[in-house]
Amino acid sequence: MPLDSNTSQNTKLVKQYAREQGFSYCGIARATMLDEDARRLEQWLHKGFHGTMQYMENHFDLRVDPRKLVPGAKSVITLLKNYYPEKTQETDGPKISRYAYGTDYHEVIRAQLNQLLDSIRKNIGEVQGRGFVDSAPVLERSWALRSGLGWIGKNGNIISKQSGSYFFIATLITDLELDYDDPYAKDYCGTCTRCIDECPTEAILPDKTVDGSKCISYYTIELKDQLIPGNAGNFDNWMFGCDTCQEVCPWNRFSTPHHEPAFAPIPEIAKFSTEAWLDLTEDAFKKIFRHSPLKRSKHAGIQRNLQFITASSTQT
Repeated sequence: MPLDSNTSQNTKLVKQYAREQGFSYCGIARATMLDEDARRLEQWLHKGFHGTMQYMENHFDLRVDPRKLVPGAKSVITLLKNYYPEKTQETDGPKISRYAYGTDYHEVIRAQLNQLLDSIRKNIGEVQGRGFVDSAPVLERSWALRSGLGWIGKNGNIISKQSGSYFFIATLITDLELDYDDPYAKDYCGTCTRCIDECPTEAILPDKTVDGSKCISYYTIELKDQLIPGNAGNFDNWMFGCDTCQEVCPWNRFSTPHHEPAFAPIPEIAKFSTEAWLDLTEDAFKKIFRHSPLKRSKHAGIQRNLQFITASSTQT
């Protein structure tokens, strides 16, 4: 099918297809080198804020220039998908970040990105492109900002004035020429420092930088070593990930429940007590959480986290 060169009509179609796939917002920016972001990323890495996440050092040139990631790229399409749940955990057991309540978002969103690209190809033409969801060297938040979807808060999250910050970010880089949205021009965090003040491990710095090596999400998911109380600090009962900086953000009073069936909470996540988690066998874990983000930490990692937070709670 020949490529339709009507950029305005194509842009409307792309955003229509994004809505049909269940994405909450769609913004588009011109594919170009991210010079300022490159400098910030270099400084962040130099300070060691990535901890043991050595993969953050890889493919630096691809991270800051989508044209090297997808040859011939003209447009970066950024998509936000709401994951704010209707209900939180019903137990006083260990806390799990809301993003991990249901099916692994990588599986869900990757399929929707593929469907989006298929719709573009069927109705616009032979478009070359690749979809990414938190699994490739793409600076998603920078592109969300450039696409007009929100500002980057002091906690490092993209925040929408209308809907808060409980969103997954997906990216579709394509060689299709489109109309581009204006970058988000204003930062509405103002003088608020709630996320900085409430972070249990003081990972959020005053200069709008997050020290990833101190973040509870890093400790409970990324770090493979043993957790040392003096180094790890207080996890505030978070077993997998952490939502504290989002829970205290005033803009999340505008968050509304998602409509994605795949993100419905796994029953055990909603109801397991600490004792139930501690008694969970490896075989049962693999069966229950085979499609869950929790599988990333594996049974051994979850048990390590549990032992750490239960030991910490007895010392406070």
